[in-house]
Amino acid sequence: MMEEIIRYDTEFFLLLNNLGSEPWDELWRIITNKLTFIPLYMFLIYLVYKNYGLKETLVVLIIGGLMIATTDQLANLFKYILFKRPRPCREQELELLMRFVADGCGRYGYFSAHAASSMAAAVFLGLLLKPFYKALPFLLLLWASVVAYSRIYLGVHYPLDIITGMFFGAWIGLAVYKLNVWAQGRFTL
Repeated sequence: MMEEIIRYDTEFFLLLNNLGSEPWDELWRIITNKLTFIPLYMFLIYLVYKNYGLKETLVVLIIGGLMIATTDQLANLFKYILFKRPRPCREQELELLMRFVADGCGRYGYFSAHAASSMAAAVFLGLLLKPFYKALPFLLLLWASVVAYSRIYLGVHYPLDIITGMFFGAWIGLAVYKLNVWAQGRFTL
């Protein structure tokens, strides 16, 4: 059964990866770069500050940093200790079938830390700011999905790497949001 899942995952990867074309490659490299979205992060921090004040913004920055560190370390645990599934760009039999657009290729890919981190941030900040900006959660989920897809486009992750990363990221983002709500009710700053 697992071999069949991996086969379907590989076929789906090749389908999605080969949708790309050279004129779009640089855009997807930019999208996958974590530094690209610093203006978005700054804007979201501003929205938190505007609606919650300085103390809550500092709390959000701290727990947000811990949340991203958690998603990254959980992804590393899965990649390097539990599964050790090579990235598609490390598979010789895919070399001539896929488009490799990334600037580099890590060793293992299950699951995507990019997908997990962006989804955790989207869920956490989307829920936090939803009372003030009803459409923002949907826009952030779209953003996280685009970032996640960029990893397939570039040839460094399979679809299951992305889906699993988004799943864990969503749960971590939701858990952190609920923990923040609980803490705000229990403790006043």
